[in-house]
Amino acid sequence: MTDETTQNGPDATAAEAAADAAANVENEAVKEAAASEPDPLELLKAENAELRDRYLRLAAEMDNLRRRTEREVKDAKSYSVAGFARDMLAVSDNLRRALDAIPAEVKETADAGLTTLIEGVEMTERSMLSALERHGVRKLEPVGQKFDPNFHQAMFEVPNTEVPNNTVVQVVQAGFSIGERVLRPAMVGVAKGGPKLVEAEANSVLDEKDA
Repeated sequence: MTDETTQNGPDATAAEAAADAAANVENEAVKEAAASEPDPLELLKAENAELRDRYLRLAAEMDNLRRRTEREVKDAKSYSVAGFARDMLAVSDNLRRALDAIPAEVKETADAGLTTLIEGVEMTERSMLSALERHGVRKLEPVGQKFDPNFHQAMFEVPNTEVPNNTVVQVVQAGFSIGERVLRPAMVGVAKGGPKLVEAEANSVLDEKDA
């Protein structure tokens, strides 16, 4: 009996060691597998962050769309009458030409009928411009301003050394704006030969300081 135990002892010990080693390997594999699997809480956090990012992007896009739509609607309301207003300005120009064609001495010596006619044409012109102004059409007043190609169209130069160069000194045809846009640029004459505008502004600043 003792001999058999002695003979089988090393084998039993080896078997147990092998079993323990296999168990350890299996446990390590289980631990590695568990470690490689993502944490459900972290997955939920990541998903929540992604959904929040999508929501913020969508909200920003909707806000931009709302603003763009509001701007387009406002522009449509403001500038929808631009074509009609431009046509009415042509009528107003004809009324003004008719009035300017009447010599001053004729107006002074006109009989009651002609005077009434002249006054009626003038009233019609004022009424038309007033109606256009109620719809956002405003007359430009460029005389004395620096020439701006966005609002003015230079027709000729006027020698004038009393005002800065490129100052608008005469209006040939009135210009108009609608909202923030130019409906029709003013046809103007600009000064030539005066001091540079920068120099004039600098001198004006010095005069103010001296005062």
